[in-house]
Amino acid sequence: MKATGIVRPVDPLGRVVIPVELRRNLGIKTDDSLEVFVDGDYIMLKKYEPACIFCGNAKEVHSIHGKNICTACLEELKSL
Repeated sequence: MKATGIVRPVDPLGRVVIPVELRRNLGIKTDDSLEVFVDGDYIMLKKYEPACIFCGNAKEVHSIHGKNICTACLEELKSL
């Protein structure tokens, strides 16, 4: 894990501001979703990128009835 030297306070609602430099470097834009992971005493944030429920591919993903399915798996399902 890389230390940045950046310290931010937690506000009364539990919010923390992620510095703009980090958001730019990681490609996090306003209204992007972040996944939250906990590992011991560490809280980790990762940009949420939906993936196919069948193969895990994150490219050409379509949402069907709230489930993410890639084009390749969708075509395979059509052929069944």
